[in-house]
Amino acid sequence: MKPIPKIKAFTLSEMIVVLILTSFVVGLAFSVLSIVQKHMMSIEANLKENTCFNKLEASLWLDFNKYSSIAYNASERELHFISDRDSIHYQFHENYIVKEKDTFEIQFQSKKLFFNGEEIHGGDIDAMKLIHTEKGRSKNVFVFKQNDAKIFLK
Repeated sequence: MKPIPKIKAFTLSEMIVVLILTSFVVGLAFSVLSIVQKHMMSIEANLKENTCFNKLEASLWLDFNKYSSIAYNASERELHFISDRDSIHYQFHENYIVKEKDTFEIQFQSKKLFFNGEEIHGGDIDAMKLIHTEKGRSKNVFVFKQNDAKIFLK
């Protein structure tokens, strides 16, 4: 009788050890993946907020330097930019600011208006400071314009 040749194979205990190690590595990979996804979502939200913040600041700078007369109506919470040719309005709501067809989804905690270096609460202005505080971080938008002699002659 011929002896039966041995077949080279893994034992059951070796297979179990490999399955346990594989499941451990896969579990770690999914944990790291969820952490990376959370970080990516927070980076995306921060980028969106900063982009909106920068767009508002750029829009205000352009309008402050384009229009000759700037007035704030405190009762309607509107900022009016007026020139000889046209006008534009910003409406300040609790959680956003609207300029014509643009909406800036930023909530500002306070708004300071200035005319000739002094803080005022309404009327003609030549500078504005918007303060945004969130999660211990503070961001400010400060825009101003150089006044012409026409404003002082009123």
